[in-house]
Amino acid sequence: MRAEPRRSLPAPVLERIVRAAFPGCRVLSSEPLGDGKRNANFKLQLDPAPEPMVLRMYEHDASLCQKEIDLIRLVSGSVPVPEVVYAEPHARDDLPPFQLTRWIEGLTLKELKRGGDAEAIAQAAQAAGETLAAIGRFRFPKPGWLAPGPTVGAPLLDGPDPTPRFIDLCLAAENLQRRMPAELRDRTHALVWSWAAELGAVDAESSLVHGDFNKRNLLLRRAGGRWSVAAVLDWEFAVSSSPLADLGSFLRYERAAHPVAEPHFSTGYLRAGGRLPDNWRRLARLVDLVALCESLTHDELPEDVISELVELVRATIEDRDPE
Repeated sequence: MRAEPRRSLPAPVLERIVRAAFPGCRVLSSEPLGDGKRNANFKLQLDPAPEPMVLRMYEHDASLCQKEIDLIRLVSGSVPVPEVVYAEPHARDDLPPFQLTRWIEGLTLKELKRGGDAEAIAQAAQAAGETLAAIGRFRFPKPGWLAPGPTVGAPLLDGPDPTPRFIDLCLAAENLQRRMPAELRDRTHALVWSWAAELGAVDAESSLVHGDFNKRNLLLRRAGGRWSVAAVLDWEFAVSSSPLADLGSFLRYERAAHPVAEPHFSTGYLRAGGRLPDNWRRLARLVDLVALCESLTHDELPEDVISELVELVRATIEDRDPE
């Protein structure tokens, strides 16, 4: 599979894909959508189709196409998701798996936040919390990675204390050790093990977790005078686990001294039926250490991303706002 998603497609390839889904249609234009980090996404305008489509090509892991299709089918009655109009979940000829979905007009929460409208951001954050509660209502027989079906595969780690043990594995990785000072690695190890009992209870949960629930993957639109979630995008990282993982991801950059999404996000989550322990914010940040530390083990990371991740880890360990 490709190390990076492609940013362009030859016209004959696009025509083959479109004609497989819509015989008689032709491609008028193709525009790469830049937020894809592992899979390639293109906005297509077709003739005679009246509305644009999104072409998503799975460049990293072929099984993710079927996984996303199955998850979208599972949640579509309760959670706003893109409508899949055609899919080839298995590679064919020289093409990776792909799907075509209807284009949804809207702004990402990241784009809305740039506008600085506090009331709009508050409404969007509350809607995001309500949407996350709807996602968490789906339950599985056990925690673990999700595979096509959707079925639950292997756990994060077999045996007790998977979160502290997984973080320890990350802390021992050569790439992370080059990037994170020894004193911070030691403090991270000590902190997560001091919370082992609480994290053990979190590890036993088996709700649907989006796995990348952030401002980039939430598409919003304004209707009836309020902002709401139009679609939750990119389900490739979904797992069976605790909703605290998504809470931690969404609030990763939130500052208690200058709140933006809070308390609107957690209020929406609770009003829609979500449940939170008394120490949920601290626990959510500790759970998010899994993603932060795992990211620091990757082979290729820009220096500014490394600095940002290390600061996020340090802020979590010191229980303060990130700088």
